[in-house]
Amino acid sequence: MQHKQSDIDLITEVLSGNTAVYSELVKRHQRFVFTLAMRFSKSREDAEEIAQDCFVKAYKALGTYKQTAKFSTWLYTITYTTSMSFLRKKRLDVQSIDDEGSILQLENHSSDFNADLIEKKSGYVYLNQAIALLSADDASIITLFYQAEQSLEEIGKTLNMESNTVKVKLHRARIRLKEKLQYLLKDEVKELL
Repeated sequence: MQHKQSDIDLITEVLSGNTAVYSELVKRHQRFVFTLAMRFSKSREDAEEIAQDCFVKAYKALGTYKQTAKFSTWLYTITYTTSMSFLRKKRLDVQSIDDEGSILQLENHSSDFNADLIEKKSGYVYLNQAIALLSADDASIITLFYQAEQSLEEIGKTLNMESNTVKVKLHRARIRLKEKLQYLLKDEVKELL
């Protein structure tokens, strides 16, 4: 029976020269990094780019990782800052609606919308839709707490705020999430009646 190595063991191996094991760290954390990036960007393509950038940055900075927090907390901090930088940069890039790429994006969005309607029956889909309607701050706190299962202290380190502030923000985010779910599900209830 093979023993699963801890993140720290893998990091030690990578820093010792066995860079191939970094892929195991990526496998372990890619889902949550992508999910968090998706909460900020609201675009699958952007989230994929952000996630890839995060893992490249984490690899390059692995030697600076201090074991004062879990590796996932450190990695999600990188994800948060990378996402914010990406979105700031993206806001500065202005595209013309006449751009051929923009027209293709609109066509793809339309076909994605039709595919989403088919998938819409799952409660998990409604939850993700409700989270997507939240502000980036609310969505990140909800994602870090429930999906990444981070403590209030870890979220505080990730988002650079006090754990009491995180607690208050999480409470408010839950209330807004509940409102969004009620809004989304009222139409579903009407369909059932």
